[in-house]
Amino acid sequence: MHNLRVSIVQGATVWHDPEANRDYYGGLIAPLRGISDLVVLPETFTSGFSNDAIERAEGMDGPTVAWIRAQAAALDAVVTGSVQLRDGDGVYNRMLWASPDGGLQWYDKRHLFRYANEHRRYAPGRARLTVELKGWRINPQVCYDLRFPVFCRNRFDVERPGQLDFDLQLFVANWPAARAYAWKTLLRARAIENLCYVVGVNRVGHDGNGLDYAGDSAVLDFLGHPLSECTDAEVVSTTTLLASELAAHRERFPAMLDADRFEILDT
Repeated sequence: MHNLRVSIVQGATVWHDPEANRDYYGGLIAPLRGISDLVVLPETFTSGFSNDAIERAEGMDGPTVAWIRAQAAALDAVVTGSVQLRDGDGVYNRMLWASPDGGLQWYDKRHLFRYANEHRRYAPGRARLTVELKGWRINPQVCYDLRFPVFCRNRFDVERPGQLDFDLQLFVANWPAARAYAWKTLLRARAIENLCYVVGVNRVGHDGNGLDYAGDSAVLDFLGHPLSECTDAEVVSTTTLLASELAAHRERFPAMLDADRFEILDT
């Protein structure tokens, strides 16, 4: 593992205007070329969190997938964030992972937000995803997934005996200000229990549902300590994650050796 430069992009997403959002976020991240390895955008960054946006959901051959791939190539960095995408008979809240070499992977949000009827409109994902970057194993998740510690739980990787599933966990969100305490608390819990770095990227501003967003995006170390914390303003911030410090913590405090063994079913 080499040190990893991660940029959090906390913006005020424009309601139901994908083209405007591509222009907006494209402008925010353009200066990151050469100073970041991983650029993280919020959940549903082309529309805001909206059940109505499903009617105009793009396909995998649409402009947003092309845009995020172009951004990754231009920045020479991975660019990730979620959008509503139609695939087959369903529309997914899909977190794209675009690599500068043209590669594209994705994770479909598994836990759909029943409180806002997301489960009635969108198709759920099934499998957890782990991606690799500069020797880091990274687990991307979306918003409401943060509340489900079993699905978020780090385990020993059966393909690499003695190694944990992931070293960094990402959460992208549209997490309203009314529940900000839960957001901040659960991000810290995931870092501490999983012996990993955690990055949480939320939006700011006001949306078409009448909800306010306080941001509170953060980069946390394996003890839950903030390396970078945002307030409720638009911000782009880059933090370097130190591989040696993570390895030293796991050596010093090997709680994973006493962890329960379990399997997550793709159902």
